[in-house]
Amino acid sequence: MLSQNTTSTQVIICGIARPSTGSVTVEGHDIITSYRAARSMIGLVPQELHTDAFETVWATVSFSRGLFGKPKNPDLIEKILKDLSLWEKKDSKIVTLSGGMKRRVMIAKALSHEPRVLFLDEPTAGVDVELRKGMWEVVRTLQASGVTIILTTHYLEEAEEMADRIGVINKGEIILVEEKARLMQKLGQKQLTLHLQDKIDAVPAALATYQLELSKSGTELTYHYDSQGERTGITSLLGDLRRAGLRFNDLETRQSSLEDIFVSLVHAP
Repeated sequence: MLSQNTTSTQVIICGIARPSTGSVTVEGHDIITSYRAARSMIGLVPQELHTDAFETVWATVSFSRGLFGKPKNPDLIEKILKDLSLWEKKDSKIVTLSGGMKRRVMIAKALSHEPRVLFLDEPTAGVDVELRKGMWEVVRTLQASGVTIILTTHYLEEAEEMADRIGVINKGEIILVEEKARLMQKLGQKQLTLHLQDKIDAVPAALATYQLELSKSGTELTYHYDSQGERTGITSLLGDLRRAGLRFNDLETRQSSLEDIFVSLVHAP
Protein backbone atom coordinates (compact mmCIF):
# COMPACT_ATOMS: atom_id res chain seq x y z
CA MET A 1 0.00 0.00 0.00
CA LEU A 2 1.23 3.50 -0.82
CA SER A 3 -0.09 6.57 0.88
CA GLN A 4 0.51 10.25 1.39
CA ASN A 5 -0.16 9.69 5.07
CA THR A 6 -0.83 6.22 6.44
CA THR A 7 0.19 7.01 10.01
CA SER A 8 -3.34 7.32 11.45
CA THR A 9 -4.56 4.19 9.70
CA GLN A 10 -1.48 2.28 10.77
CA VAL A 11 -1.60 3.16 14.46
CA ILE A 12 -5.30 2.28 14.62
CA ILE A 13 -4.82 -1.14 12.99
CA CYS A 14 -1.84 -1.85 15.24
CA GLY A 15 -3.83 -0.97 18.35
CA ILE A 16 -1.78 2.09 19.30
CA ALA A 17 -4.80 4.41 18.94
CA ARG A 18 -8.54 3.75 19.10
CA PRO A 19 -10.75 4.61 16.13
CA SER A 20 -13.52 7.16 16.67
CA THR A 21 -15.77 5.35 14.15
CA GLY A 22 -15.69 2.23 12.02
CA SER A 23 -14.12 -1.14 12.71
CA VAL A 24 -11.03 -3.14 11.77
CA THR A 25 -10.56 -6.90 11.83
CA VAL A 26 -7.39 -8.93 11.32
CA GLU A 27 -8.07 -12.48 10.15
CA GLY A 28 -11.50 -12.24 11.76
CA HIS A 29 -10.32 -10.73 15.05
CA ASP A 30 -11.68 -7.28 15.92
CA ILE A 31 -8.90 -4.92 17.05
CA ILE A 32 -11.07 -3.69 19.96
CA THR A 33 -13.05 -6.69 21.21
CA SER A 34 -10.35 -9.26 20.39
CA TYR A 35 -7.35 -7.04 20.92
CA ARG A 36 -4.81 -9.65 21.99
CA ALA A 37 -5.65 -12.07 19.19
CA ALA A 38 -5.63 -9.30 16.57
CA ARG A 39 -2.42 -7.71 17.81
CA SER A 40 -0.60 -11.06 17.86
CA MET A 41 -1.21 -11.28 14.11
CA ILE A 42 0.53 -7.96 13.43
CA GLY A 43 4.17 -6.95 13.26
CA LEU A 44 5.11 -3.26 13.15
CA VAL A 45 8.36 -1.66 12.03
CA PRO A 46 7.89 2.02 12.93
CA GLN A 47 9.74 4.85 11.27
CA GLU A 48 11.20 5.98 14.61
CA LEU A 49 13.88 3.86 16.25
CA HIS A 50 12.54 3.01 19.71
CA THR A 51 14.37 0.34 21.70
CA ASP A 52 16.51 -0.10 24.83
CA ALA A 53 19.89 1.29 23.85
CA PHE A 54 21.82 -0.77 26.43
CA GLU A 55 20.30 -4.19 25.72
CA THR A 56 21.94 -6.64 23.33
CA VAL A 57 20.44 -7.45 19.95
CA TRP A 58 19.65 -11.02 21.05
CA ALA A 59 17.95 -9.94 24.29
CA THR A 60 15.93 -7.24 22.54
CA VAL A 61 14.53 -9.52 19.84
CA SER A 62 13.90 -12.40 22.27
CA PHE A 63 12.06 -10.08 24.68
CA SER A 64 9.77 -8.88 21.86
CA ARG A 65 8.73 -12.46 21.19
CA GLY A 66 7.93 -13.00 24.86
CA LEU A 67 5.70 -9.91 24.95
CA PHE A 68 3.21 -11.77 22.77
CA GLY A 69 3.20 -14.83 25.01
CA LYS A 70 5.16 -16.90 22.54
CA PRO A 71 7.39 -19.69 23.92
CA LYS A 72 11.14 -19.30 23.60
CA ASN A 73 12.43 -20.31 20.19
CA PRO A 74 16.18 -19.62 19.90
CA ASP A 75 16.35 -21.36 16.52
CA LEU A 76 13.81 -18.92 15.07
CA ILE A 77 15.57 -15.89 16.58
CA GLU A 78 18.86 -17.12 15.15
CA LYS A 79 17.33 -17.52 11.70
CA ILE A 80 15.80 -14.04 11.78
CA LEU A 81 19.10 -12.46 12.84
CA LYS A 82 21.02 -14.33 10.17
CA ASP A 83 18.48 -13.41 7.47
CA LEU A 84 18.89 -9.76 8.43
CA SER A 85 22.70 -9.94 8.63
CA LEU A 86 22.58 -9.30 12.37
CA TRP A 87 24.01 -12.58 13.65
CA GLU A 88 27.53 -11.23 14.15
CA LYS A 89 26.02 -8.38 16.18
CA LYS A 90 23.81 -10.58 18.40
CA ASP A 91 25.83 -9.81 21.55
CA SER A 92 26.33 -6.12 20.74
CA LYS A 93 24.41 -3.44 22.59
CA ILE A 94 21.95 -1.45 20.48
CA VAL A 95 23.74 1.81 21.29
CA THR A 96 26.85 0.61 19.42
CA LEU A 97 25.03 -0.12 16.15
CA SER A 98 24.80 2.04 13.03
CA GLY A 99 21.46 3.55 12.00
CA GLY A 100 21.01 0.91 9.32
CA MET A 101 21.69 -1.92 11.77
CA LYS A 102 19.26 -0.43 14.30
CA ARG A 103 16.63 -0.39 11.54
CA ARG A 104 17.26 -4.10 10.98
CA VAL A 105 16.85 -4.77 14.69
CA MET A 106 13.42 -3.13 14.52
CA ILE A 107 12.48 -5.50 11.69
CA ALA A 108 13.80 -8.49 13.66
CA LYS A 109 11.68 -7.42 16.67
CA ALA A 110 8.59 -7.19 14.45
CA LEU A 111 9.20 -10.67 13.04
CA SER A 112 10.01 -12.35 16.36
CA HIS A 113 6.41 -13.40 17.12
CA GLU A 114 5.75 -14.69 13.56
CA PRO A 115 3.07 -12.16 12.47
CA ARG A 116 0.76 -12.74 9.51
CA VAL A 117 0.52 -9.00 8.72
CA LEU A 118 3.65 -6.85 8.71
CA PHE A 119 3.64 -3.04 8.59
CA LEU A 120 6.83 -1.47 7.25
CA ASP A 121 6.92 2.29 7.81
CA GLU A 122 9.87 3.73 5.84
CA PRO A 123 11.94 0.59 6.60
CA THR A 124 14.91 1.60 4.43
CA ALA A 125 15.31 5.15 5.75
CA GLY A 126 18.97 5.61 6.65
CA VAL A 127 19.93 2.20 5.29
CA ASP A 128 22.78 1.90 2.79
CA VAL A 129 22.27 0.33 -0.63
CA GLU A 130 23.78 -3.07 0.21
CA LEU A 131 21.75 -3.51 3.39
CA ARG A 132 18.64 -2.28 1.59
CA LYS A 133 18.93 -5.00 -1.05
CA GLY A 134 19.37 -7.65 1.61
CA MET A 135 16.34 -6.33 3.45
CA TRP A 136 14.16 -6.65 0.38
CA GLU A 137 15.27 -10.25 -0.07
CA VAL A 138 13.87 -10.94 3.39
CA VAL A 139 10.64 -9.16 2.43
CA ARG A 140 10.30 -11.30 -0.71
CA THR A 141 10.76 -14.45 1.37
CA LEU A 142 8.05 -13.30 3.76
CA GLN A 143 5.74 -12.55 0.83
CA ALA A 144 6.30 -16.04 -0.53
CA SER A 145 5.42 -17.55 2.86
CA GLY A 146 2.03 -15.81 2.83
CA VAL A 147 2.73 -12.82 5.11
CA THR A 148 0.73 -9.73 4.11
CA ILE A 149 3.10 -6.76 3.96
CA ILE A 150 1.90 -3.16 4.04
CA LEU A 151 4.65 -0.81 2.96
CA THR A 152 4.88 2.94 3.44
CA THR A 153 7.78 4.48 1.56
CA HIS A 154 9.03 7.60 -0.18
CA TYR A 155 11.07 5.38 -2.50
CA LEU A 156 8.31 4.67 -4.99
CA GLU A 157 10.65 2.68 -7.22
CA GLU A 158 10.87 0.17 -4.36
CA ALA A 159 7.11 -0.02 -4.10
CA GLU A 160 6.86 -0.46 -7.86
CA GLU A 161 9.23 -3.41 -7.67
CA MET A 162 7.82 -5.03 -4.52
CA ALA A 163 4.08 -4.38 -4.38
CA ASP A 164 1.34 -6.64 -5.73
CA ARG A 165 -1.47 -4.25 -4.83
CA ILE A 166 -1.50 -0.47 -4.58
CA GLY A 167 -3.63 1.72 -2.32
CA VAL A 168 -3.50 5.51 -2.40
CA ILE A 169 -4.78 7.69 0.45
CA ASN A 170 -5.03 11.42 -0.18
CA LYS A 171 -6.09 13.81 2.59
CA GLY A 172 -7.47 10.95 4.67
CA GLU A 173 -9.54 9.44 1.84
CA ILE A 174 -8.82 6.21 -0.01
CA ILE A 175 -8.92 7.24 -3.66
CA LEU A 176 -7.74 4.01 -5.21
CA VAL A 177 -7.05 0.34 -4.45
CA GLU A 178 -5.87 -1.64 -7.43
CA GLU A 179 -3.71 -4.56 -8.51
CA LYS A 180 -0.38 -3.05 -9.53
CA ALA A 181 -0.29 -4.65 -12.98
CA ARG A 182 -3.81 -3.48 -13.76
CA LEU A 183 -3.09 0.01 -12.41
CA MET A 184 0.01 0.37 -14.58
CA GLN A 185 -1.98 -0.84 -17.58
CA LYS A 186 -4.94 1.50 -16.95
CA LEU A 187 -3.14 4.68 -15.94
CA GLY A 188 0.37 4.16 -17.22
CA GLN A 189 1.31 5.77 -20.49
CA LYS A 190 4.28 5.64 -22.78
CA GLN A 191 5.94 8.64 -24.30
CA LEU A 192 8.00 8.92 -27.44
CA THR A 193 10.62 11.66 -27.51
CA LEU A 194 12.02 12.78 -30.87
CA HIS A 195 15.32 14.64 -30.97
CA LEU A 196 15.06 17.02 -33.92
CA GLN A 197 17.88 17.86 -36.30
CA ASP A 198 16.92 21.53 -36.33
CA LYS A 199 15.35 23.81 -33.77
CA ILE A 200 11.73 24.86 -34.30
CA ASP A 201 9.76 27.66 -32.67
CA ALA A 202 6.35 25.93 -32.63
CA VAL A 203 4.68 22.65 -33.48
CA PRO A 204 3.39 22.78 -37.08
CA ALA A 205 -0.39 23.10 -37.33
CA ALA A 206 -0.51 19.92 -39.44
CA LEU A 207 0.61 17.95 -36.34
CA ALA A 208 -1.92 19.46 -33.92
CA THR A 209 -3.98 16.27 -33.63
CA TYR A 210 -1.02 14.48 -31.97
CA GLN A 211 -0.88 16.99 -29.09
CA LEU A 212 2.90 17.05 -29.22
CA GLU A 213 4.89 18.82 -26.51
CA LEU A 214 7.79 20.99 -27.67
CA SER A 215 10.74 21.35 -25.30
CA LYS A 216 11.96 24.79 -24.23
CA SER A 217 15.05 24.28 -26.36
CA GLY A 218 12.87 23.70 -29.42
CA THR A 219 14.80 20.56 -30.30
CA GLU A 220 12.61 17.83 -28.79
CA LEU A 221 9.04 16.71 -29.46
CA THR A 222 7.23 14.42 -27.02
CA TYR A 223 4.27 12.26 -27.98
CA HIS A 224 2.15 10.44 -25.37
CA TYR A 225 0.38 7.25 -26.37
CA ASP A 226 -1.39 4.20 -24.97
CA SER A 227 0.70 1.10 -25.61
CA GLN A 228 -2.34 -1.12 -24.88
CA GLY A 229 -4.48 0.44 -27.61
CA GLU A 230 -5.09 -1.09 -31.01
CA ARG A 231 -3.13 1.71 -32.62
CA THR A 232 -0.42 3.84 -31.05
CA GLY A 233 -0.41 6.42 -33.83
CA ILE A 234 3.39 6.33 -34.07
CA THR A 235 3.50 5.19 -37.71
CA SER A 236 1.21 7.95 -38.90
CA LEU A 237 3.07 10.49 -36.73
CA LEU A 238 6.41 9.66 -38.32
CA GLY A 239 4.85 9.97 -41.77
CA ASP A 240 3.31 13.34 -40.95
CA LEU A 241 6.61 14.55 -39.51
CA ARG A 242 8.33 13.84 -42.83
CA ARG A 243 5.57 15.59 -44.75
CA ALA A 244 5.93 18.59 -42.42
CA GLY A 245 9.63 18.72 -43.24
CA LEU A 246 10.83 17.77 -39.76
CA ARG A 247 13.79 15.43 -39.41
CA PHE A 248 15.13 13.85 -36.25
CA ASN A 249 18.47 12.39 -35.17
CA ASP A 250 17.23 10.00 -32.53
CA LEU A 251 14.14 8.84 -30.65
CA GLU A 252 13.48 7.17 -27.33
CA THR A 253 10.50 5.76 -25.46
CA ARG A 254 9.70 5.85 -21.76
CA GLN A 255 7.06 4.07 -19.69
CA SER A 256 5.20 6.00 -16.97
CA SER A 257 6.48 4.98 -13.55
CA LEU A 258 4.41 4.34 -10.45
CA GLU A 259 5.66 7.70 -9.17
CA ASP A 260 4.23 9.44 -12.25
CA ILE A 261 0.86 7.77 -11.68
CA PHE A 262 0.91 8.53 -7.94
CA VAL A 263 1.62 12.22 -8.51
CA SER A 264 -1.11 12.48 -11.15
CA LEU A 265 -3.64 10.87 -8.78
CA VAL A 266 -2.99 12.98 -5.70
CA HIS A 267 -2.83 16.23 -7.69
CA ALA A 268 -5.86 15.53 -9.86
CA PRO A 269 -8.55 18.28 -9.62
